[in-house]
Amino acid sequence: MPQLPNDSPVIMKTPAIDFQTSVLVRKCTASPILQEKALHAMGQGEEDHAHTGDTVIDRNRKGYFSMVLQALVDHKGHFTNINVGWPGKVHDTHVFRIAGLFQQLQQGTYFPDQKITFGDVEMPIVILGDPAYPLMPWLMKPYTGTLDSSQELFNYRLSKCRMVVECAFGHLKARWHSLLSRLDLSETNIPIIITACCALYNICESKGETFMAGWEVEANLLAAGFAQPDTRVVRRAQEGVVRIREALKTSFMTGQATV
Repeated sequence: MPQLPNDSPVIMKTPAIDFQTSVLVRKCTASPILQEKALHAMGQGEEDHAHTGDTVIDRNRKGYFSMVLQALVDHKGHFTNINVGWPGKVHDTHVFRIAGLFQQLQQGTYFPDQKITFGDVEMPIVILGDPAYPLMPWLMKPYTGTLDSSQELFNYRLSKCRMVVECAFGHLKARWHSLLSRLDLSETNIPIIITACCALYNICESKGETFMAGWEVEANLLAAGFAQPDTRVVRRAQEGVVRIREALKTSFMTGQATV
């Protein structure tokens, strides 16, 4: 196991970054290549894998070496919190649960203490994640399995919100193609490079720097040989948490809430 940085989150505030020591990336594909995982703040999250070239890092489920970049992305497509450094084979939930971000969200100190009410159910500010993340009072994720029409609508609304995350990771890799190729660096230096790319991305996006569509096309071609690893779906959830998601689903059906 490579030596990892201290597990305090890197809090990124556009365009500046407040480094509270940082890093855990949600997935960097290792040849190394970046493996991604992100969260988006209604909120929501994603992860990415960056390729690394060191065989000390275990192979991920796709058979190549990678490192994880887990990130929280806001509605403007800016990275507000990143966690970098874990090997690509580590499950999303494990990386998330030991991150400083998880602790702050669990304690209710990350976002302002504001709630909205749907029927008799109170919902705090939430982030959005994919099915690999746990359903929490402050983390909404899609329904899985056989779905009815209301569940399909809920998933559609969440998917619309998550598009900003996909766009953020796409632009990040399109601006810095080094994340799409083998990184001939030590495991301790790779997270630093990824963190720098995220910080520079925030600055470019906030300043309205030019972004050429051709960059993303080229990035997609470079990434074609390194598919993002699949992650197991987490199905467990507490009853109180399920009620929050059900209330939000109902609000979408009645038009009380919109996305």
